[in-house]
Amino acid sequence: MTANKRLLETFQPEHYDLYLDIDRGKKTISGRTTITGYASQSQIAVNQKYLHVNSVQVAGQDVPFTTDDQAEAIDITLPQAGAVTLTIDYTAPLTDTMMGIYPSYYEVNGEKKQLIGTQFETTAARQAFPSVDEPAAKATFSLAIKYDEHPGETIIANMPEDHVENGVHYFQETVRMSTYLVAFAFGEMQSKLTETKSGVKVGVFATKAHQPKELDFALDIAKRAIEFYEDFYQTPYPLPHSWQLALPDFSAGAMENWGLVTYREAYLLLDPDNTSLDMKQLVATVITHELAHQWFGDLVTMNWWDDLWLNESFANMMEYVSVDAIHPDWHIWELFQTTEAPMALQRDATDGVQPVHVAVNNPAEIDSIFDSAIVYAKGSRMLVMVRALLGDDALRKGLKNYFAAHKYHNAKGSDLWQALGEASGLDIGKIMNSWLEQPGYPVVTAAVDDQGQLVLSQKQFFIGDGVDQGRTWQIPLNSNYDAAPQIMTDKQVVLGNYQELRDKNGQPFRLNVGNNSHFIVKYDDTLLKDILDSADQLDPISQRQLLQDLRLLAEGQQVSYADLVPLLKRFANSPSAIVNAELYHIANNLKMFVQPGSPEEQELRAFFDQLSKQAVARLGWLPKDGENNDDQLTRPYVLNASLYARNADSMAEAHRIFSDYQDRLEQLSADVRELVLKNEVQNYGNDELFEKLIKAYQDTADASFKQDIRGALPNTTDPATIKKIIALYENASVIKPQDLRAWYRGVLANDAGQQAAWDWLRTDWQWLNNTVGGDMEFATFITVTAGVFHTPERLAEFKDFFEPKINTPGLTREIKMDIKIIESKVALIDSEKAAINATIAKSLD
Repeated sequence: MTANKRLLETFQPEHYDLYLDIDRGKKTISGRTTITGYASQSQIAVNQKYLHVNSVQVAGQDVPFTTDDQAEAIDITLPQAGAVTLTIDYTAPLTDTMMGIYPSYYEVNGEKKQLIGTQFETTAARQAFPSVDEPAAKATFSLAIKYDEHPGETIIANMPEDHVENGVHYFQETVRMSTYLVAFAFGEMQSKLTETKSGVKVGVFATKAHQPKELDFALDIAKRAIEFYEDFYQTPYPLPHSWQLALPDFSAGAMENWGLVTYREAYLLLDPDNTSLDMKQLVATVITHELAHQWFGDLVTMNWWDDLWLNESFANMMEYVSVDAIHPDWHIWELFQTTEAPMALQRDATDGVQPVHVAVNNPAEIDSIFDSAIVYAKGSRMLVMVRALLGDDALRKGLKNYFAAHKYHNAKGSDLWQALGEASGLDIGKIMNSWLEQPGYPVVTAAVDDQGQLVLSQKQFFIGDGVDQGRTWQIPLNSNYDAAPQIMTDKQVVLGNYQELRDKNGQPFRLNVGNNSHFIVKYDDTLLKDILDSADQLDPISQRQLLQDLRLLAEGQQVSYADLVPLLKRFANSPSAIVNAELYHIANNLKMFVQPGSPEEQELRAFFDQLSKQAVARLGWLPKDGENNDDQLTRPYVLNASLYARNADSMAEAHRIFSDYQDRLEQLSADVRELVLKNEVQNYGNDELFEKLIKAYQDTADASFKQDIRGALPNTTDPATIKKIIALYENASVIKPQDLRAWYRGVLANDAGQQAAWDWLRTDWQWLNNTVGGDMEFATFITVTAGVFHTPERLAEFKDFFEPKINTPGLTREIKMDIKIIESKVALIDSEKAAINATIAKSLD
């Protein structure tokens, strides 16, 4: 059988009895799977991967079968078509790939321990048990697990445990669900439990390496999120419990298994006494994202992986909707503006990017469509557009009807648009298909023509070379002038005499107010000057959007990058965190245009000092009681800039703080800890400091502290220390595979370490493939490399290494796109370098 054939066409499972006997010592799984279903013909197949099948029986009799490893299937010959019950006996390995059933490793008081967990999305359930491992093949599951149990261990799964008999743990039958959502875990765990208003049990589970208080924040968010979603969706949570589990080893950020959501420890657990606001926001949005999936993805599931966006885009939007309700004081939609919006706009401007809805068949290709910038970020921007068009009343009514019509079954994008259209009276499908089915997005040019008419035109926007195929979009313009249509459907629209419109409205003409629609605006000089003349009166999102759109236009070489430099000084003392986020995004990009150690770099450092000095003086290095969110979130941007500027006062203050806390670094304020450590590594580093930080990295169970060390250590300028760090890349007892990409990128982005990191990747690519190659994050090692490289020499080396791999399933699109991304930066630098450096020099006068 071919890997592309849908097995559900010939065999429809209805119920699975899963028996698993797991031996951690021998790293083996012995399984027996009984599947009751309907065969439409006598030749059927079920999925398997890495399973050794001993027998296939029907009614107690062996039936012929063959194992097809290439197709990841077992081909089975039944006595006859019709209702059938299959029993398959098999064995399988317990692997360390973080896919299927696998062990997580951790230490408590120096003792090494394991926690067994699962990760089945997208197609790894077949590594654990034979199944029709397709999202539309929904069935019920009865789980029975035996393991080499010892006292003090806990086992949890999608459903509550029913009973234990002869060492076998039997769990209640699940509701009808997809295979990739089956989950269980066992080992020594601690937990904290609560209950929602409607009686759903909510729990947070973690290893005993953590302090109990680290579970509190997640428990509160999870409980309140489920209560919010039950009300917003007007649909009850359909299971008895919702467990949140932190796994020490986990390749993704989190996974929405129904009733047993799994997370990286960093995205679930936090110290309530010392965690930065941005980390609290991150953990909250991850939890609410996964719990949004319990309805959108789990209760109703996409029919096939090409509609993955149905799951992810919606959950990505709802995480912000729910956190905004739970913590309105956080103004969480500002985080959407600094994460989802720029990520989508950057990625989606490269020719060759995938559309949100993308055809996919081969299992290796399925993992590759999890492009976070498109399926998550762009998709969520599309749905924010829909929400703005509909309003929440129609949205909630449509969702309630959608869940009622498709619960415990599957749906396609058109089903959602139909439900929302019926609730709102708008043809949502017609509007959204132009965004779903097409890659890219438009730049809307707003210009006053020779006759004084205000004219809007749309055209696909590219960063780098792109083939214009004449695409058009149905664009929600969100203008502040009534003369602009609600939806722009044509390539060009004339709004009328500009001066008359300007006089009537009494304010500068603007588009995409709120920055919720997925396009950028190019104003002509007249309109842009009008906006800039009163930019101080704009709200922070509008100020940020102005800078963001100009940056993208500059990267697309539609305006000069040098023209952005004066704007940075103009906004440098903004109290808004989201304005500072974009300001320093642009400023940090300027580093591409200077050679390390050159006079131009020295001038750029001085420019950074100009930008940051006043804000650093205002905010100081350590958080103050009662300061607002903006000050907390802005401080890291300006301190980092001050350190790049080599501001002597900042370097000395960071060193003083380190000295005060050197014997209790975990207690150093999480708001600035990474920057304090970075300064110490860069300017006061030695072997003793390296050993101290590596030991702290291994010993601590605080994921935030680990992240700070991981962010700081790769900044060393000492070749011997760089060599030591890279030597640890393949030592999983120090650097877990889940964290390797961050360590690699950190050294690669360091001018002193780039060559060594790049040499490691090329030399040990096969090791990397063997270690994380089955993981949907594997291709992102290519992505982060392209994100750093920007010279002709590195472009040539990148192409030499990756072009021979271009036909590798799951890597093709990434390699092609990343070559274009580096090419666009090389071309931009060649075109703009002289003008930018001259403008920076002039700004210092």
